[in-house]
Amino acid sequence: MADITAVQSLIEPAAQAEGLALVRVKMIGGTSDPTLQVMAERPDTRQLTLEDCERLSRRISDILDESDPIEGAYRLEVSSPGIDRPLTRLQDFEDWKGHQARITLEEPFANRKQFTGDLLGVEGDTVLIEVPGMGATGLPFASLRSAKLVMTDKLIAATAPLSADGADRIQVEED
Repeated sequence: MADITAVQSLIEPAAQAEGLALVRVKMIGGTSDPTLQVMAERPDTRQLTLEDCERLSRRISDILDESDPIEGAYRLEVSSPGIDRPLTRLQDFEDWKGHQARITLEEPFANRKQFTGDLLGVEGDTVLIEVPGMGATGLPFASLRSAKLVMTDKLIAATAPLSADGADRIQVEED
């Protein structure tokens, strides 16, 4: 299994050189189809263009080919975090406050591991979320197993694409 922290340290300078921030670096797919998943974004837009993705993918591929930090064969997947993006950094919870999120904890808090509600931001190392029936709730960032935005109309409106170039050339196949 790859040391993801070491891999992230290797590729982060390449992302920064492209003006991008890494959102998540993770091995997915298990032993049958190991894939290094790299999610990145432009800090000013929270999005990634196809050109950004291509450039970053080439840079990362060259770095990984040279340093070979992952044993065996694997695929490299470079993408944007998507609309229902994972929230992996403390700053993400501040940046996306006002939007709905689903948070899963490592251990139960108030007799539950999963919380869904509107993000209220952060206070120190604590994620604040307004949970229906519980009110404002603070969850220690270190205790989070996973978190992601929930797709809502508000989120869709807030994440309009940077460009629709080429959208008029999409062909729809009829049955």
